[in-house]
Amino acid sequence: MIHAAVAGPTPFLLAGPVRGLFTEVPPLLASLDGFRPSAVGVGLSPEELGGLAEHFAGRAAEPLVPLTENETAEVHGLCRFGEVRIPNPSVVALLEWAGGTGVPVEGLDPSDEEYTGLFTEHVGYLELVGRTLRERRLTRTPPTAATADEFAVRWHGQVGDGRGSQALADARDRAFVRAARALTARAGRVALVVDRERYDGVLSRLSENGAPGGAVGPHRTA
Repeated sequence: MIHAAVAGPTPFLLAGPVRGLFTEVPPLLASLDGFRPSAVGVGLSPEELGGLAEHFAGRAAEPLVPLTENETAEVHGLCRFGEVRIPNPSVVALLEWAGGTGVPVEGLDPSDEEYTGLFTEHVGYLELVGRTLRERRLTRTPPTAATADEFAVRWHGQVGDGRGSQALADARDRAFVRAARALTARAGRVALVVDRERYDGVLSRLSENGAPGGAVGPHRTA
C-alpha cells in the first residue's frame, strides 16, 4: 500500500491501496493505527460509503455483487498479484476498524447526483464512445504489469486516456480535496483513503497549498 504524510498546520495521511487486493488491508490498518486520525475521509460518494457500511461491514453474510464484463476482466488481471475480493476489502476493513475505534468515516467524493452532473459536463458523446472502446480493448488485452500498483495505474489510465475523462478525474479529485480540507477544519487530524490510481492526483492537489516541506514520501508498505 502506498502512503504519504502531507505537511501543514494539521497534517494529512494519504493512503492509496490497490482496490480489491486483500493484501492491502493489513498495511492500511497499520498506517491508520500509527497516524491515529480523528476522522477518515474516503474517495467514495456518501451514498456508496453508506451502502458498504449497511450491507458489508461487520456482516457474516454478504449480498452478491454483480460485475460488468470490464470489471470481471480487471479482477482476473489483478488476481495475478494476490487474493481479490469484491467489494473493496480495504474500505470494508476500514469501516470495521472505525467501528471499533469510534473514529468517524466520511465519503468525500461528490454525491451520486453531483457526479452525474460532472460526467455530463466533461464527457460528451465522442468521449463516451472512446471510453467504451478502450474498456473493450482492456477486456480482451489487459495491461502487462510487474506489480499490482502498476496494473491499477495502467488499467485506469488507459480507460481515462481521453481529454474529457481526464477533466472529469481532475474535477472529482479537486472536489475530494476541498471536502478533505473542510473535514480537517471540523475534525482536526484526518487520514484520507483513495484508490491507488487516484493517489498521485490527490497527493499533488493536497500539496498545492501545503506547508513548506509538502508531502513526505510516498512510501509503499508491503
